[in-house]
Amino acid sequence: MSVMNSKQSLDSGLLVLRVAVGSVFLAHGLQKVFVFGFAGLTGFLESAGLPFPALNAAVLMAVEVGGGLALLAGVYTRVAAFFLAGAMSVATVVVHLPNGYFLPNGVEFALTMMLTSLALLLTGPGRYSVDAVRVNPAEVAPPLRRAA
Repeated sequence: MSVMNSKQSLDSGLLVLRVAVGSVFLAHGLQKVFVFGFAGLTGFLESAGLPFPALNAAVLMAVEVGGGLALLAGVYTRVAAFFLAGAMSVATVVVHLPNGYFLPNGVEFALTMMLTSLALLLTGPGRYSVDAVRVNPAEVAPPLRRAA
């Protein structure tokens, strides 16, 4: 059994982080689309005092679903992470901060999602990603290079 070097460990950790964060955003985005619906989310954003609630509802649904999928695949990771961190910063300050730190209504979940998105924005996706194949195929891990 071989021990992974630090680059492999970093890339593996980024893959796990992307899958975890991406799947949570995708699930919450799909919940907004199929459970709350556009009208329900628009009403909630309006009651929270956000301007242009219908526009923000559409943007939020697109950011969470599209961003979640992008993180899962590791495609345009930094762009997706930027928009997801932005969405979570608004949710953190406007919706959850007035309710304290702890769940169910506090800031801890939104803050965690914002910070993990920022981590992906700062680090990028790692070499186990579509971005790695697209941007620098010579640096891609051998199994992914063979698949591409």
